[in-house]
Amino acid sequence: MTHSTTWKPGKRERLTAAAATVLHEQGVEKTTLADIARAADVPIGNVYYYFKTKDELVEAAIGTHGEALRALLAELDTLATPRARLKALVGGWVDQRDLAARYGCPTGTLASELDKRADGLDRKLAEHMRSLVDWAERQFREMDHGQDARELAVALVAAYQGISLLTNTFREPELMATEGRRLQRWIDSL
Repeated sequence: MTHSTTWKPGKRERLTAAAATVLHEQGVEKTTLADIARAADVPIGNVYYYFKTKDELVEAAIGTHGEALRALLAELDTLATPRARLKALVGGWVDQRDLAARYGCPTGTLASELDKRADGLDRKLAEHMRSLVDWAERQFREMDHGQDARELAVALVAAYQGISLLTNTFREPELMATEGRRLQRWIDSL
């Protein structure tokens, strides 16, 4: 007789995932360890076993962002063409428009907040943003845009970050949908 078990994430994993979510929704400064513990359904006293400070949890949340980005890019890399990969990336952004309208881009808002601190966590997050730009650059290179590939990649990520900010500022998800359609047409035109 075979028993199937469902894997349940451990406390550390739950705390890290909760930190990424709560930090996105509330911001670094407003978030307490108690907020994260509550969201992870972990007793507050247990948090200190895994993370000594809130900054350690912020760093773990940055790692979560990086893991999610790597998984997304690996999934996109299974698509047949660079054009299809870029358009799917834009489609994924548009699919998150309600979340962006409410809280902004998870990585972009965290980057903006961490930039005001002098602890180096902003540089750790910048590495993940750079990997997205590098990935997009590779797609544009595969589309034979050689010397312009980096500029095109930066323009694509900047357009998304800009529309995320406006979508959040105006609380209008349709802005992101409209910009997504424009970006898809732009990608098709290249």
